[in-house]
Amino acid sequence: MDDLLAQLRAAAEPTRLRLLALCARGAWRVSDLCSLLGQSQPRLSRHLKLLAEAGLLERTPEGAHAWFQVPAQADLVHAILARLPEDDPVLAADRRAAVRLAAERAREASEAFRRQGAEWDETRALGLPAAAIEEALLSALPPRVGKLLDIGTGTGRLLELVAPRVEAALGVDASREMLALARSRLAERHLSHCAVRQADMYRLPLPDAAFDVVTLQMVLHYAEDPAAALAEAARVVVPGGLLLVVDLAPHERTDVMGRFAHRWPGFDDAALAGWLGAVGCVPAATVAIEGGSIPVRLWSARRRRGPVSVLAF
Repeated sequence: MDDLLAQLRAAAEPTRLRLLALCARGAWRVSDLCSLLGQSQPRLSRHLKLLAEAGLLERTPEGAHAWFQVPAQADLVHAILARLPEDDPVLAADRRAAVRLAAERAREASEAFRRQGAEWDETRALGLPAAAIEEALLSALPPRVGKLLDIGTGTGRLLELVAPRVEAALGVDASREMLALARSRLAERHLSHCAVRQADMYRLPLPDAAFDVVTLQMVLHYAEDPAAALAEAARVVVPGGLLLVVDLAPHERTDVMGRFAHRWPGFDDAALAGWLGAVGCVPAATVAIEGGSIPVRLWSARRRRGPVSVLAF
């Protein structure tokens, strides 16, 4: 009862209700929220601190900034927000301002990519069958998923695809520009149960056995040490949980290796099976995805119901 009363007290203030309404639609920095609400940073920081301490907001540090979002399973927040009038002029103005700011943020991120000459849509650039890849991934997923982690989430496309099936999804990526695009995608589609954060795939800031499904799509061929990346992915999968890997099969396209800075010219089934087995996963189906200029495969595995092997890297 004490926790519930503390949460109700934390929410019972006009500015904090506005903050909850905004953060239920996507992740925002303090500077964003200052701009949206027209209030000072010290004032909003105090409100955000109270909401985070009460468990009504989740604070995710990223470099010099922190992002605030309503947790996916914050039932009390959603119950409170459901009672707010949809046509309230203040809340409606906040929503319009949030849409404009999200669009501006997405444009800035896209322009940064263009200035740097980065090709963030690798699937399209390599001539890979995007629709077939997405279909294979969705077919490999159970009809309903509790918690899903997408490592190397990029612009968050996979999070958008799996959103109807998952209770909560998290995407991690090392690139802040990618994450800016992903946050804009999720906010535009009102996918409040999906979030992203910056993280190193070799050292995920996540507890053991935290996710029912972990995906790595077009990630391993960039990895210096694919076995270590798979070991870290396996660590955060629940026993009996599913690990899905989509990547290039062996190829001889040296032009692609040079242009896109790939570390590996694709992977064969034996290599993936060996790495997965070494980290406590039982390889299952392998699906060849046809239709592209380079062969692509989907490998799936289940984590054994026991401790994951510790490898000496």
